[in-house]
Amino acid sequence: MLKPVDFSGKPFHFIGIGGIGMSGIAHILAKKGLQVTGSDIASNPISRRLEALGVKVFLGHQSSNINPADQPQIVCSSAINPQNVELQLALTHGLPVLHRSDVLAALMAEFDSIAVAGTHGKTTTSSLIGFLLLQAGLDPTIVVGGEVSTWEGNARLGQSSYLVAEADESDGSLVKFVPKIGVVTNIELDHPDYYRSLAQVIETFQTFGRQCEILVACIDCENVLTQLKPTITYGLDREADYSARDIQYSSRGTSAVVWERGEAVATIELPILGKHNLLNTLAAIGVVRHLGVSWQSLTEALPLFSGARRRFEWRGSQNGVLFVDDYAHHPSEIRATLASAKLHRQHQIVAIFQPHRYSRTRALLAEFAQAFQDADRVIITDIYGAGETNTFNISGAEVAAAVAAIHPCVSYQPCLSNVQAFLLECLCPGDLAIFLGAGNLNQIIAPTIEAMALQGVGV
Repeated sequence: MLKPVDFSGKPFHFIGIGGIGMSGIAHILAKKGLQVTGSDIASNPISRRLEALGVKVFLGHQSSNINPADQPQIVCSSAINPQNVELQLALTHGLPVLHRSDVLAALMAEFDSIAVAGTHGKTTTSSLIGFLLLQAGLDPTIVVGGEVSTWEGNARLGQSSYLVAEADESDGSLVKFVPKIGVVTNIELDHPDYYRSLAQVIETFQTFGRQCEILVACIDCENVLTQLKPTITYGLDREADYSARDIQYSSRGTSAVVWERGEAVATIELPILGKHNLLNTLAAIGVVRHLGVSWQSLTEALPLFSGARRRFEWRGSQNGVLFVDDYAHHPSEIRATLASAKLHRQHQIVAIFQPHRYSRTRALLAEFAQAFQDADRVIITDIYGAGETNTFNISGAEVAAAVAAIHPCVSYQPCLSNVQAFLLECLCPGDLAIFLGAGNLNQIIAPTIEAMALQGVGV
């Protein structure tokens, strides 16, 4: 049930303010002139940007971070432990406790909102919609789940009536959103910690779809095709309102002729790689064309889109080795990302994967085993629990064994220090090292590059 949110001047306190989802909402509220405070276990670049806006960020969770006399609205996410001392203080004093989705839904209600949902591709699609509206002079407000260089972060407050937001399905809160335009990129089971079955996931998306005035959806996805009733369709494999032909994929990007309702209308050039990103682009095109953005504006803007961080993000090169960081943590995402990596044909692909969540790893183990066929070498780490307790009797070693049953070159390196040491031994000039996962694996990219520079590894 959606809880009421007061934007009239009552303060907000975010528990876990440094998270990618929480910080974006906090940024918008602070830019709107509301009093915002928050806490997190450590400082990071996102929380420091909030501090530069005047947000008071406390390090560590302590009851003293909240003054009940101020009657703040307490915002938390599903990641916050129910026993968190700040949350318990709020409950004891009867302060309003809001889920982040309550606040985002309330913000959406104040705008002509565009909510981007789906198991994969949400961040790129929502970022691209925001970017295209911005380039067209429509000055949107944007809240996404990744950092984008164009607006130097994961959120911006615009002056128009448009709000573009990433809508998360992981905890069922997707059903709270009632946007003017909704997007569904695809539907798969990705959060078995919350959903008992794919049928339950589909039901959540169906509720979301019914609540959208306009629904833009990808009919290449069988679950979307058979379970939703989109207003505007896009895809590459079936006849859709927006599709593409004469497609050329390369290591530099993608070019294609876009078809709008059966008519070839424009040639587009994309700097982002792969079929999945062409589909994300068609979703964005479907949205902004509905809003009246011209084809000239689109074709001029698309080559300038640099993507979101951790979405096939180039992190540097050293001694002939290229380093890429990608958020892929679901088998479908891994396959799509490695297919993009394969476009760099002159390189051997070294995939380093950190499984994310015990529940997901156990439920999708068979799919993970088959997700690495486009890699030449695979390195598997221990599982990043993301706050879960390992009641699923699953380990990184088991994941590595499952992948090795199909792939000829797999190594298990349990901790990040093991991974870095192994990479310093095995990486060679011409390799493309791609770090996959939603955990903390990417923390070793910069140190590995630095160590290679100091030690001359690979020369």
